[in-house]
Amino acid sequence: MRKVYRGRDIEVSFDLDICIHVGECLRGEPAVFQLKRRPWVLPDAGRADAIAEVIHRCPSGALQYRRLDGGPDETHAGTTATPIKNGPLLVVGEIDVRHEDGTVERLPRATLCRCGESRHKPFCDNEHLRIKFRAPGAQLKIHLTPVRPQEDEPIKKADDPRG
Repeated sequence: MRKVYRGRDIEVSFDLDICIHVGECLRGEPAVFQLKRRPWVLPDAGRADAIAEVIHRCPSGALQYRRLDGGPDETHAGTTATPIKNGPLLVVGEIDVRHEDGTVERLPRATLCRCGESRHKPFCDNEHLRIKFRAPGAQLKIHLTPVRPQEDEPIKKADDPRG
């Protein structure tokens, strides 16, 4: 379920169900994104352009934004799909994803399951870590954080402090 955090200049939304815990948000704008604070996202604590840049680095589409200041919303010239080494398929562009319940959501970015073991298909839920899935692809930088203290173990949604 997507939660919305509205600021003056930008609205940020977050969907914990599709987050793969790469950690870009927590290292990109620490005044805006803080785990130990409620709400954990304060859009007015940063510049809209800087917040948008951090959100662009979120591979899963868990973080999205909508500009309220007339600045540009996220757009893509086309759609690309990049296999991530030992992990999901990273898709960037205008993506219509059909959920298991039949609903369709349009995302600007998504990490889709490639190992077949996700419990939240079509999205990756990091189960590839548990089964030690191996496949070629581009390297994805993982930033260790209190949400993801170990690079090689999946995180349960219940263990994420943003939930």
